[in-house]
Amino acid sequence: MAFEQLALPLAGVSPNPEPTRIPRTRRVFVNRNLKMVGIDWVGFDMDYTLAVYNQAEMDRLSIDATRTKLVARGYPEDVIGSIAYELEFPIRGLLIDKRYGHILKMDRFKFVQRGYHGLRELSKDELRALYHQKKVRPTTARYHWIDTLYALSEATLYAGIVQAFEDRGLEIDYARLFTDIRESIDEAHRDGTILDEVMGNLPLYIDRDPLLAQTLHKLRSAGKKLFLLTNSRWPYTEKMMTYLLGGAMAEYPSFRHFFDVLIVAAQKPAFFQERRPLLERVGTEVVQASAPLERGRIYEGGNLIDFERFLNVTGDRILYVGDHIYGDILRSKKESAWRTAMIIQEMEAEVLAHESCREEHQKSAELEGRREELEDQLRYYQQRFKDLTKRMEEAGGHGSNGSSPFEVERSRIKRAVERIRGHLRAVDAEASKLEREIARRFHPYWGSLLKEASETSSFGDQVEEYACIYTSRVSNLLAYSPLQYFRSPRDQMPHEL
Repeated sequence: MAFEQLALPLAGVSPNPEPTRIPRTRRVFVNRNLKMVGIDWVGFDMDYTLAVYNQAEMDRLSIDATRTKLVARGYPEDVIGSIAYELEFPIRGLLIDKRYGHILKMDRFKFVQRGYHGLRELSKDELRALYHQKKVRPTTARYHWIDTLYALSEATLYAGIVQAFEDRGLEIDYARLFTDIRESIDEAHRDGTILDEVMGNLPLYIDRDPLLAQTLHKLRSAGKKLFLLTNSRWPYTEKMMTYLLGGAMAEYPSFRHFFDVLIVAAQKPAFFQERRPLLERVGTEVVQASAPLERGRIYEGGNLIDFERFLNVTGDRILYVGDHIYGDILRSKKESAWRTAMIIQEMEAEVLAHESCREEHQKSAELEGRREELEDQLRYYQQRFKDLTKRMEEAGGHGSNGSSPFEVERSRIKRAVERIRGHLRAVDAEASKLEREIARRFHPYWGSLLKEASETSSFGDQVEEYACIYTSRVSNLLAYSPLQYFRSPRDQMPHEL
């Protein structure tokens, strides 16, 4: 039976002028299949998840507050105050070596691929001497991992001060310096130097997402229950969430109406690991909480086991959305059956950089193929050379003045081997140059956040292992159905490629 080919567009049906594909910068990426139809509760962290901070302004604020406290601890004001700190220097996933004052980036095998001392890049020989001959143990006291956007200012300060002291020939205790930086930043948070400034000027420090309220409403409309689980205390949470959601939709008189449960001062990751009591804030007092947890009330502290028991829900029916690879994602994944979504603000820039390198990636793949082909040829001719040498020895000599057929053939093969090795050196040089160009597209110092050379970076490895899905902001979920089946791409092992 013959079928008639219909002309497109169909008469009377106008083509849709809107794109049908979600832009890659706003897509949700999937590590592990996730059926939203099986999720009853969706939880959110606040800072750097619902609240998207202006990173450059937050870094400036943290650095200014910390410099003052470092000077109070005895650091020379003329040095600390005169440093032009490179705000663009750090990325997440870096490792501070407090023994030598280095900042490092590792791949998924914990192999150190890049490093800086201050703002001076470490050579391959320096990296090999310190980190390649023995196993690096990032969890020991010698090292500190920069795993949050909040902590980027620590790396900026550390690199800037190390560089300034080295340039001036001043003595420096690298471990003491980093401890002082961390303690000074923590002190600036505790005494209100940072938080009071943020609360007093929210438009400067917070990117208010106009689609956030619609996103939460869409989830609620599909029958999902929402909870807020944040380490921030109630006064800061109330002001921040009111700024983000207050008056956003007429259906919700206040931000509290978006959520079925509100927990502040959760002390993650301890929330997932310890049995801290769940408390309820009643006015200015805090009392023991009891089941069931009620909408509109403010809870503090708590723990994973009681939380699931009070809600009468199992962990596999909960999706938790956060930004902290350790406090929000890794610990919730290791200690529970919660499904996880990670907010990676850098993803939009990461995706754009990747898109801009398509030609370079294609060229890199071609060079890899060419290298593999040349290596196969090299192995073949090297084996031929060995076989001919053996046959000549068995024949009792090398012939007369190198003119025997064996000797002529062996000389030809030797020239072929040398020619192939030359081609391989040229391919390796071109590939290395291309790799450096690609890395600079992502970041001038460290390259891609999620990759390192041909491997996944240490940070990217943890994202891949512990985050079921990841995206750049919560409102990206608005483009998807609340019952979406998020499917991960087929994973391939090297022998399948």
